[in-house]
Amino acid sequence: MESGGIPTAMAECRERTSGAARPWDIVGIDHIRLCTGNARQAAHFYVTVFGMEVAAFRGHETSGNGLVEYLLTSGDVRFLVTGGVDAQSSAVRWAAEHGDGVSDVALRVGNLDQGLEFAVAAGATVLEEPAEDADEFGSVRTAAIATYGALRHTLVERDSYEGAFLPGFGPPPGGCPAPRGHRLFHRVDHTVGCVELGRMDEWVDFYRRALGFTMMAEFIGDDIATTYSALMSKVVADGTRKVKLPLNEPAPARKRSQIDEYLAYHRGPGVQHIALETGDIVAATDALREAGVDFLPTPDTYYDDPDLRSRIGRVRVDIEELRDRGILVDRDDDGYLLQIFTRPLFDRPTFFIELIERHGCQGFGKGNFKALFEAVEREQERRGNL
Repeated sequence: MESGGIPTAMAECRERTSGAARPWDIVGIDHIRLCTGNARQAAHFYVTVFGMEVAAFRGHETSGNGLVEYLLTSGDVRFLVTGGVDAQSSAVRWAAEHGDGVSDVALRVGNLDQGLEFAVAAGATVLEEPAEDADEFGSVRTAAIATYGALRHTLVERDSYEGAFLPGFGPPPGGCPAPRGHRLFHRVDHTVGCVELGRMDEWVDFYRRALGFTMMAEFIGDDIATTYSALMSKVVADGTRKVKLPLNEPAPARKRSQIDEYLAYHRGPGVQHIALETGDIVAATDALREAGVDFLPTPDTYYDDPDLRSRIGRVRVDIEELRDRGILVDRDDDGYLLQIFTRPLFDRPTFFIELIERHGCQGFGKGNFKALFEAVEREQERRGNL
């Protein structure tokens, strides 16, 4: 299975005879591949800083494509940190082009053949035709389709597999660090993609046609605008909302938006951040800050606003505790959420992590958009990119 980054060739779409086409039976996000120039160091970072665990490993000796892959887990979250021993390996080339970040949001499905036939009929580009790998633990079938930019969706059908991850993966190599402390997060809540001006609706339509998703939410106009910059966002999701994929595009404004900055440094569309659900955002924030993670600062005026207290009502954490950590809070008709955003994790100001704690609320913190994007603008100004 070649899924490390830039495809070497695109398979021709052809007729499939595996049964009648029907929309995808999507179980959830199977894993997220993070391409990097040095997989060992990146794995060490996510283990020692984010408290993840090395669950499986595949070296270049057995990968067959020069890749070095560490599977990191935290609850249901699976990051496949991928590098390579050769400068021409797909993951190394991907990271050199786009910076360390997400090359693949892999989806677990229950009907690979029928779903792929459905997607191809809707115009999806197939990057990898269905293939099966097996070992003593069973078999896994995979395929892959293209989406915006250099991102792909690998489709994984693994109902009969009882191994740690995929055939070819073995136990962690010696010298891997042990996770520190308790688990900080347990599920991928959503991944956020950035696309070029004027192309968001095109990709929303792609997810509707090719994957059977629906539009869960839409934020336009003054929803996500500050004095200087603006963006537009639409959220697509599968029917069960186990997979939620917000898509952002820049909007015309007085200055350069965060989406424009991302597209420039990432050299095209891609995943800007991953939101990880936590059961205790206060403890998770404290642990990550102690480990050296920087978060976007929130000004005191956010917490001093009387409208905030009247809007959110009672939440499980005192406002002063939220203020001390810079955690944002929002409420909708179903409940409330708490959220906080790291600064970019690597040299390029692109990829970052959101922590989110939900209490009924299924939104994305609309009430915090202005405060969040003003914070991002302050960071852009500090970098000289606003």
